[in-house]
Amino acid sequence: MGKFKENLFLTLYAWTKIPLIGFVGPKVLEANDQRTVLKVPLNFRTKNHLGAMYFGALAVGSELCIAMLAVKKIQESGERIDFLFKDYKANFLKRAEGDVHFICEQASVVVEQIEAAKTSEERINRTMTAYAIVPSISETERVAEFELTLSVKRRVKKKS
Repeated sequence: MGKFKENLFLTLYAWTKIPLIGFVGPKVLEANDQRTVLKVPLNFRTKNHLGAMYFGALAVGSELCIAMLAVKKIQESGERIDFLFKDYKANFLKRAEGDVHFICEQASVVVEQIEAAKTSEERINRTMTAYAIVPSISETERVAEFELTLSVKRRVKKKS
């Protein structure tokens, strides 16, 4: 899928399933089976009273850089697989005073997790990390680090 299709999918999914994500306005910069990079703009919707990104917007971006790949892989699988985040840990290192890029370099973990869920009746949990940078300030300095546990389970038809 090209970036245009990825962003169209993200926009439609956000506004139809979780409007708060649409309100924040994320954009896909990179998405493949190894790495996901999303951008959330710093604007009147995402800015706090100090001119930095509000932590709620940071939470949306960090969750989405992992969840977006899960949604895509679930759709590709053709299976009915439910997902949610079981826990969330964040370490805010610096104020995010510009557009923020959320990076997950563990996309392969999500891919493997969805593959495993296709043939299992058990809930499968995987903890992944992501981080955030503000490229207009520094391409390498992290402003936040995140640890999220993605929990997936294939829906199984109830036996009558």
